Amino acid sequence: MSYRFSILSAGVFGLTGVALGALGAHGPLRVFLDQQGTHASWETAVHYQLIHALALLGGAIWLQLDQAQARTRLLWATRWWTLGIIFFSGSIYTLAVGGPKFLGPITPLGGIALMLGWCCVIAAAAGPRSLPRN
Repeated sequence: MSYRFSILSAGVFGLTGVALGALGAHGPLRVFLDQQGTHASWETAVHYQLIHALALLGGAIWLQLDQAQARTRLLWATRWWTLGIIFFSGSIYTLAVGGPKFLGPITPLGGIALMLGWCCVIAAAAGPRSLPRN
């Protein structure tokens, strides 16, 4: 995943997070989610998607650092976050609208991917000579 793809992913996930949040809060989809008892799940998926869209954006900007070791770790963070958004939020969206139940076990895998992304950020900041100390 490149810097450009990370920025693009952040934009797409941010845009779709806002759109899916609005759709889940109003109109026919809101009624459907309420009938299914899955509105809270939908909101959770939107919340995590938007948080990690911002994380992707920050990671992509941080990728412009000159420190090669930090760049590599941050590149992995953006990869994990992208996978995590797709698996975590994507599976919850699908399940909330009555999608196949076999997607349920994918949700925690997405959560693990999101956490691994944050671990990569910590490694980038804590690594030897990875970031300027000013």
